[in-house]
Amino acid sequence: MSETLSTTTGDAADSHASRGAVSHAAEVVAAARRAFDDGVTKPREWRVAQLRALRSLLVDHEDELAEALHADLGKSATEAWVTETGFVVREIDHTLRHLRSWTAPRRVPVPLSLAPGRAKVVREPLGVVLVIAPWNYPVQLCLAPLVGALAAGNAVVLKPSEVAPATSRVLARLLPLKLDAAAVHVVEGAVPETTALLAERFDHIFYTGNGVVGRVVLEAAARHLTPVTLELGGKSPAYVADDADLEVTARRLVWGKFTNAGQTCVAPDYVLASRSTLDALKPLLRQAIREAFGDDPSASADYGRIVNARHFERLTALVDPARVVAGGRSDASTRYLEPTLVEVDDADDPRELVMREEIFGPVLPFVAVDGLDAAIDVVNRRDKPLALYVFTSSDEVRQRFVRDTSSGALGFNIPLAHLAVPGLPFGGVGPSGMGAYHGERSVALFSHDKAVLTLPTRPDTTVWVRPPFTSLKEQVIARLAVPGRRRREDRSEPQQHK
Repeated sequence: MSETLSTTTGDAADSHASRGAVSHAAEVVAAARRAFDDGVTKPREWRVAQLRALRSLLVDHEDELAEALHADLGKSATEAWVTETGFVVREIDHTLRHLRSWTAPRRVPVPLSLAPGRAKVVREPLGVVLVIAPWNYPVQLCLAPLVGALAAGNAVVLKPSEVAPATSRVLARLLPLKLDAAAVHVVEGAVPETTALLAERFDHIFYTGNGVVGRVVLEAAARHLTPVTLELGGKSPAYVADDADLEVTARRLVWGKFTNAGQTCVAPDYVLASRSTLDALKPLLRQAIREAFGDDPSASADYGRIVNARHFERLTALVDPARVVAGGRSDASTRYLEPTLVEVDDADDPRELVMREEIFGPVLPFVAVDGLDAAIDVVNRRDKPLALYVFTSSDEVRQRFVRDTSSGALGFNIPLAHLAVPGLPFGGVGPSGMGAYHGERSVALFSHDKAVLTLPTRPDTTVWVRPPFTSLKEQVIARLAVPGRRRREDRSEPQQHK
């Protein structure tokens, strides 16, 4: 999705395009609403059929999706399967295994005062869901939310990112062929189309991207009191303790940082460590880069490219050649930026451009700190990150980070991998996002837990809590219905109004 959404009017051509986008958005949302209101999406059989069809699409068209991802981001076919297509397949398989139990009504106990009543929680779909996807993982981050929305029984409108146009085109062509076209709709386009969609009423909006657009999404949703999930980002730190296994740490940092050429919302954004540990880590990181991508990463089939010229220019502007520890070479014609390590003198200096905002690219800064307390202080002075990584063998260090920091996720000795655990929530906290999904949480996110209570009419047990309140009723209330009240003789008499 574009970095910003505009509400200003342009020339006549833009105005005509905007009117067309508004009309199309209204038609799409109305069609999805009809499908939901007609009950198309609610049966479990429909949900299972859609999930299986989506799985078939991903497996049967793996090569086509990989080609699109390579065109947009330079991803290898293997990386595309591991981080995008296969990732969603695994999410579907996990969901299908547990769908019946996740969506079944759940009995809950009733208090004695409401016996012989029966209570249960019925998980029902919300209605029509809008998913606005980003460009950096344009398959995974578009379709993984779709899995949860379909499993919960919703109609869905998908808005792929126009910044990854090849992938957007493939999804727009394949999804209507495989899924129920009455209930699942794909809207391509840029700012006018997204703005038009946000003007419509949805029952939930799921947005992945940056905080600037996240605020626009929240403002639009507020007009209809629509609940929103925001998957944002931020600067995810990696702290390397003095006792860390530096060889393994280096390899895992290189993998976590330079996968997808660093264009990952949970990639390690900067490294905190003591000066001596940083000095020992640097040559190991250089070696790990060579092991992963060879002496010339530009020739590696496993190293991606920056998504477009604008982001390439933004990233190269962050790299001060005088501060480069390794890498730094680039080629604008191919949008190639080498895996780059840079020194930072003062993380709080506003002139340190790499420390201002999320880097979202293959540039890894080093920040020296004087020990554990200083590292925690650096983390806590900044916005709560989407992820925080700590490399250590110490239980005490782990306990300190669990207790004294807040982040969307906390990974010890491994970056990124928490996304692959279906039982773990994936989401941010504070400026890094709101709401979480994956596994059962995806179904819960796109559902409403409806409280259902059934009480027989005879015997009519409500007589004990209805006026007039006799002495006997008060005894029943005190002992059974709502206990905990002090005895009458222990209560002070209410004061009379004068």
